[in-house]
Amino acid sequence: MARAKTLPALWLISDKRNDAGLERALARLPRGSGFIYRHYHLAGPERLARFRALRRFARARGHLVILADSALTAREWGADGIYGAPRSLWPRRAGLIHLATAHSLGELGLAARLGADAALLSPVFPTRSHPGGAVLGGGRFRLLARQTRLPVIALGGMSADRARALDWPRWAAIDGLS
Repeated sequence: MARAKTLPALWLISDKRNDAGLERALARLPRGSGFIYRHYHLAGPERLARFRALRRFARARGHLVILADSALTAREWGADGIYGAPRSLWPRRAGLIHLATAHSLGELGLAARLGADAALLSPVFPTRSHPGGAVLGGGRFRLLARQTRLPVIALGGMSADRARALDWPRWAAIDGLS
């Protein structure tokens, strides 16, 4: 978990709906930001080909590239780390960054116990990903985020304006950075 101190503050997350603009979005990110590649909508060979193209583009700009998949696949594909539910990140694999998803204090605690480097806590605000779904809101987000030793990355309806209003140093977005 020593790498957690050097994790980027800003993260772009891939999705089917932002695929066409990912290169443009990656180019606009500050050098050394993070990119989480999900692309669950693509089949194996097509998903790998798109990953390789985006990884090359992201790395040319100094971004970390995290894969939403297994540690084995992340190593085979040349990712810097893995992203997923806390239990999917276990057992911890040396040399990979482990980013856990979390939606509650219990999941934050589990992520910490299982050795995650950071947690993406969501949804902070309403999102297109989960229309009409419950949200944490800024106050509850900060309350939960302060209960863990892990670096917490705000996710869900985030944009530069909302990140400033939330007054939180680390955030991620799909639409808000696309």
